[in-house]
Amino acid sequence: MLQGLAFLLVFQCIGEGISYVLHLPIPGPVVGMLLLLCAVVMQPKTADVIEPTALELIRHLSLLFVPAGVGIMVSAGRVRGQALALIVSIVISTTLTIVVSALVTRALLARRS
Repeated sequence: MLQGLAFLLVFQCIGEGISYVLHLPIPGPVVGMLLLLCAVVMQPKTADVIEPTALELIRHLSLLFVPAGVGIMVSAGRVRGQALALIVSIVISTTLTIVVSALVTRALLARRS
């Protein structure tokens, strides 16, 4: 499990470095995740190394939201005047997520049968 965690952290650090050096508007962990996806596609055995660690992280995913929740509570005063924009963006992004998920599920089910 330590090897898988180290693997994930290395890709996150590489992503952070690339995002910082190239001044990308994309967060470093997202860049790292894209690089990890490329690594898994190019060498599928990589998935075997990170799978146990990833499954364990997913089991405890709710704990990973605690810092984000605290950040929201701390920043509540700053976003008070932006309530309408927040509500609109949450509704639109949730709707898009549901639509895209439904389309992907439909395409995968059609492909399977």
